[in-house]
Amino acid sequence: MLLEVKGLTKRFGGLIAVNNFDISVDHGEIMGLLGPNGAGKSTIFDLITGVTRLNEGSVIFNGKNITGKKPYQVAEEGIGRTFQLNPLFGEFTVLENVIAACHLHPKSSLLGTYFNSSAYRYNEKVIVEYSQELLRIVGLEHIKDEIAKNLPHGYQKMLGVARALATRPKLLLMDEPLGGMNPLEINFSLKAIEKLREQGLTFLIVEHNMRILKLCERIVVISFGEKIFEGSSKQVTENTDVIAAYFGSQHIA
Repeated sequence: MLLEVKGLTKRFGGLIAVNNFDISVDHGEIMGLLGPNGAGKSTIFDLITGVTRLNEGSVIFNGKNITGKKPYQVAEEGIGRTFQLNPLFGEFTVLENVIAACHLHPKSSLLGTYFNSSAYRYNEKVIVEYSQELLRIVGLEHIKDEIAKNLPHGYQKMLGVARALATRPKLLLMDEPLGGMNPLEINFSLKAIEKLREQGLTFLIVEHNMRILKLCERIVVISFGEKIFEGSSKQVTENTDVIAAYFGSQHIA
């Protein structure tokens, strides 16, 4: 088991955003986390990555308890994340955006940076080569010199993925990777995710778009902060609780 979350609970005053939530993700798996707007999906990501402090529960990653760790510590442990709104450097090129995200590996000393040492120059060379490889993996190598803010929405989303990969994660949390995309961009992104899976990466994906189902071995559905379903992608489309959560009980028949 790569990720094991037990009893995750978060209260904002009198509002229970996440209630006693459990999930486990195996090595090499693509798991989907679905639910209607406001169900608590992004809050769960915030709790796992340390952006928001939980009230109760535990987060075990790769056999280590990381409950309460700060976001940069969670990233160092091997959990990467993408966001609904990509935090890109708009005036940077595509390649420069990925290079800027390579802050965890490798490291250079302050003195080495100041004096432009041979070790510093070697590290910079490694970072550039690694960044170019990441762009090749996500299918953006052909636009590496384009300015990020000028990219189509789908390309910006995949650039956000490349930036997350720059931290060398074992697990990638993806928050609505298909959100706001047109059909061509969705096809492009799904192929890129499949390619990353072939590299041995593990995924936990939050998404509204049901096309993500074809990539996922297992699906967890939440509503009002609570798990209401866990099973296969085929089972999720037939489950009455899921149908009621998305469309209302009148659609169950």
